[in-house]
Amino acid sequence: MADIFAILNGPPTWVFWVLAYLLAQRLGELVYAKRNTARLISEGAKEYGADHYHYFILLHGSWIIVMVMLAKPDHELNPYILNAFFLSQILRFWTLASIGRWWTTRIISAPHFPRVKKGPYKFLSHPNYTVVVLEIAIVPLLLGLWWAAILFSVLNAILLRHRIGIEETVLRERG
Repeated sequence: MADIFAILNGPPTWVFWVLAYLLAQRLGELVYAKRNTARLISEGAKEYGADHYHYFILLHGSWIIVMVMLAKPDHELNPYILNAFFLSQILRFWTLASIGRWWTTRIISAPHFPRVKKGPYKFLSHPNYTVVVLEIAIVPLLLGLWWAAILFSVLNAILLRHRIGIEETVLRERG
């Protein structure tokens, strides 16, 4: 197990910066999502599929904890996997910029809300889920934790299958 204090007290490594970015990005998204969720609810939306949301929190929280606790600060950087990570982040920011005020971590909808059909939504039904699928596999591979890439990818696929079914039903109301 990596000594997280050695990572934080030693010279900054690329592993530290990847993990710091990941934590900052996830926390920033939660703040943004909470704000959007509250505003959308105030505009007449309601939440769907809330019964499974806590499983996503558990999955993503566990994934991050595993990355932080088991990352090896001296792991050799694979430039191909790092580039795949950068590309996934470009898709992430394009997705967030395209969906804007409608983006949340929950399924929040109302029949009078328009369906987003710009940016990556022109090509993919669920580009944000594509980003998450990529990240859950790429980050552990980047850190040398291949088993975590497999384990969390399988668990994420199980949850996403359920969630996408709910979301597709909800989106059909919006046209």
